Amino acid sequence: MPGQPDSPLCVAVLVKQVPDSAEIKMDPRTGTLIREGVPAVMNPDDRLGLETALALKDSLGALVTALSMGPIQAVDVLSEALAMGADRGVLLSDRNFAGADTWATSFTLGRALERLMSQGPLDLVICGRQASDGDTAQIGPQVAEHLGWPQVTYVERLEVEGRELRAWRRLPGLVQKVLCPLPAVVTVLATPQAPRWPLVDRLLWACREAAPLEVWDAADIEAPAARTGLKGSLTRVVKTFSPKGQRVTQWLEGTAAEQSQALLAELRGHKLI
Repeated sequence: MPGQPDSPLCVAVLVKQVPDSAEIKMDPRTGTLIREGVPAVMNPDDRLGLETALALKDSLGALVTALSMGPIQAVDVLSEALAMGADRGVLLSDRNFAGADTWATSFTLGRALERLMSQGPLDLVICGRQASDGDTAQIGPQVAEHLGWPQVTYVERLEVEGRELRAWRRLPGLVQKVLCPLPAVVTVLATPQAPRWPLVDRLLWACREAAPLEVWDAADIEAPAARTGLKGSLTRVVKTFSPKGQRVTQWLEGTAAEQSQALLAELRGHKLI
């Protein structure tokens, strides 16, 4: 349900709590990330998406809802989002959601967005390009497909005027300007300015019981168990491994000129020059 011309722009931002990239470890038996005991942070690309939404709040008075899916401790990233300036936080947390691939995750997020739309207008959904623990870049496009909305990806700047979105997309070797009607889904690659820091007073407010933070389960969004979590996933991780590199030392003999020519030949042979 899009907002009316004279109503505030309503934006939902998808944010994810991910393991700190410096501490990521894999379980060789299950092929999944080991999250226990690993520091968790807001996904860096989603932080860019949140900053994009908050810039719209600064310029247009947009109402910003931060939406996340994960275990109950993921409420921490929503508290951080509120401290940065978001107006509301919603966490999707249910045992049925565990083990979801991108397909099941986007379905669950889509149902939550539909519930948000049943409560009021929603004009724009913003998310980061991809999550650092998956690197698939599939959630934004799949959510757009679920909602039946147009999408603009790899955005580094956007403006909203009336019912129209103007976005600048970063593509290889060029920047493309796109005009798109609202409602729409956007994935963010960069922002004109660095993401803002959480404010201490808002962080204290966000951690209080009266803060606008809600937790929804599968029943709240009417998401059947067969379409969420591991049961609703179309893909499975069969195996994960770290590629093993092999170092080989080759000594070049002869004069300096001969060694230079031999080195150039080797580089050309490996198509490095």
